[in-house]
Amino acid sequence: MGPVHLAFGTQSRGTKLADTVNLRYLDAEAGHLPTDTTAGHLIDTGLIGSIYDRLDTAVWIFDFDQKRVLWANRKALEVYDASTLEELKSRDLGADMSHSVDQRLRQYQQDFTNRDVSFSEIWTLYPRGKAQVLQVVFSGIHLLDGRVAMLCEGRPHHEQQPETLRSAEALLHTPVMISLFSMDGHPIYRNTASRAVCCTFETTFADQFVDPGEEAHLIQLLEEERSSRRVSRVKTRGGNRWHELTVRTCHDAVSGQQAYLVSEIDVTELHETKERAQYLASHDTLTGLSNRTYLKERLAQVLKTASDWGQSATLYLVDLDDFKMVNDSLGHAAGDALLQLIANKLTELAGPDDIAARLGGDEFLICHIEKPGGRSADWFGQDLLQAFAAPQLIDGKPRHIGLSIGYAHFPGDGQTIDELMRHADLALYQAKTDPKEKCVQFQQHMRLLRDQHLAIKKDLERAIREHEFTLHFQPIACTQTDRVISAEALIRWQHPERGLVAPDDFIPVAEETGLINEIGEWVNRQVCSMQARLAEMSLPLPLALNVSPRQLSDPDFVSKMKALPMETGCDPSMLSIEITEGVLLGDIPNALETLSSLKEAGYRIVIDDFGTGYSNLAYLHNYPIDGIKIDRVFMEDVEAGGAIVKLVLSLASALGADVVAEGVETIEQRRWLSENGCHRFQGYLYSKPVPEDRFLSMLHTQSRIATM
Repeated sequence: MGPVHLAFGTQSRGTKLADTVNLRYLDAEAGHLPTDTTAGHLIDTGLIGSIYDRLDTAVWIFDFDQKRVLWANRKALEVYDASTLEELKSRDLGADMSHSVDQRLRQYQQDFTNRDVSFSEIWTLYPRGKAQVLQVVFSGIHLLDGRVAMLCEGRPHHEQQPETLRSAEALLHTPVMISLFSMDGHPIYRNTASRAVCCTFETTFADQFVDPGEEAHLIQLLEEERSSRRVSRVKTRGGNRWHELTVRTCHDAVSGQQAYLVSEIDVTELHETKERAQYLASHDTLTGLSNRTYLKERLAQVLKTASDWGQSATLYLVDLDDFKMVNDSLGHAAGDALLQLIANKLTELAGPDDIAARLGGDEFLICHIEKPGGRSADWFGQDLLQAFAAPQLIDGKPRHIGLSIGYAHFPGDGQTIDELMRHADLALYQAKTDPKEKCVQFQQHMRLLRDQHLAIKKDLERAIREHEFTLHFQPIACTQTDRVISAEALIRWQHPERGLVAPDDFIPVAEETGLINEIGEWVNRQVCSMQARLAEMSLPLPLALNVSPRQLSDPDFVSKMKALPMETGCDPSMLSIEITEGVLLGDIPNALETLSSLKEAGYRIVIDDFGTGYSNLAYLHNYPIDGIKIDRVFMEDVEAGGAIVKLVLSLASALGADVVAEGVETIEQRRWLSENGCHRFQGYLYSKPVPEDRFLSMLHTQSRIATM
């Protein structure tokens, strides 16, 4: 129709032109009024047409679906500036119709389809671009094909002040939802935007709120201040939304009765963005746990509650062992999956009043309120360790996940958040450096231990810069000939103040801090250079070097090892890389690929300190293993018959792997090994680890004796 809505309309069921002259049987196809039976007698169609043409009221029928005029009287033709009815019917009134007008007409169509109502409103038509302001009564009328059209009865509206027209146009087109309610909450008027979202036209003010208390609060403020504003969750056709409502008291211009005017703006996106921002500010996006920012506020609440009720609480710090190894070898996606797995386990174990948080990286926190007469002090930590005792699926493969846990009790181990965090961190540090005790409670002496470790770290950084490390070599001899057939290179630290420091005193710190990669790279290069020098001296002797899981997980480790033969002149087939059994049991991801690459480069692969996992010898055939070193603890088994050692020797023989017995200290042990087919041994019976010059002297002496 191309109209612009000018002012509030009213809904009525009073007398209208369609009640006076029955138009329900309008022939939409013919476009004229046929003979009808009204009050029991025939009415001539020409007479009816003449009657309508004599009216000073413009009357026309609008087709909602086709957006065209189906019929119009003479006055309506004048309003539309149409020469004939046929010309008016040919116009497509929807061609330049705005979205708001189209939406309003569809609301009328729905109203007329569902119930017998009429509306009186002020509209502006724009026939041939010229404004025509009318007071129009709209009502429904049924067509012969069963559809509902709209009967329009319009009279000129003489109040045409520019401000009035422009404000009414804005009312129609604005996205702001405007509604007028009676004091009992029933709707009197809704503009186009309001009608588009309300569940039904009859929905009361109270019924549109998800929480009824919101409406009561607004009305209470309205009574006190004559206006109120609130962001509330409301029911709409599209589901629940967040609206900002402004309510003011006023009077209905038609009835004069007191009412209240409500304007609403949909702020759902803004509200959700704000909530999301608040969530992101207080939670870790990867795991959904509380983050460090939000933690202190929550911890303060929990500890205050515990203090008020005379309860104790435990603060646990949880750290993943070798998390960097997973990230480096499997990628960050696998690392993220592991962190999410840890978070889910923490959430499952935590109680409803506990706090679970991610502090950053691979460190997590749990604060638990202890119940009187409950379980042991470290129950949560032990349960968490147990939850990860079995391999976990990471990146589709089973992986062993190591955890270190430190904890402190409130109020015994600290009464403030900072103190508890600091003490739990000291306990965590102890847990990370202890290979056996992985859940540790804070003790006072840990401060001194931490200081010692920090001092060692600082000294190690200097030792790397100043080249303070040296290599010792421990011979591997033949049980039958007593000749040196190989040697293991072992690092020592020549400390400027403490003298010679054994690896057990600094390697754990190097592992923890990541310095082991730099130190290990130095060892590897020195051992390869030593092997090349031995060959030049006509003393071709195989050497072995130790590599930790952390080194193997370094993505550059394999490429650096492949480069060493060219850089040092060594023969990789004369070099054994000794790894711990845990590497095969899941200490590092992609162990098979890494070891296979080293094997292809020519290096030999040897399992060091083999022992506690002996029952898994059967799967060693899946790995490129060249040798096994039996852990020293099994030398005591030799005196009792050596059943375990015999089993290892038998399986190793089937796999084609060499065997070296470690920790041999007596002649009886060496004799037993020789008699049972173990031809290589290492231990104090033959020699302790010795400096390079002494080791070379041993080899030269052995060589001279062999030539006599």
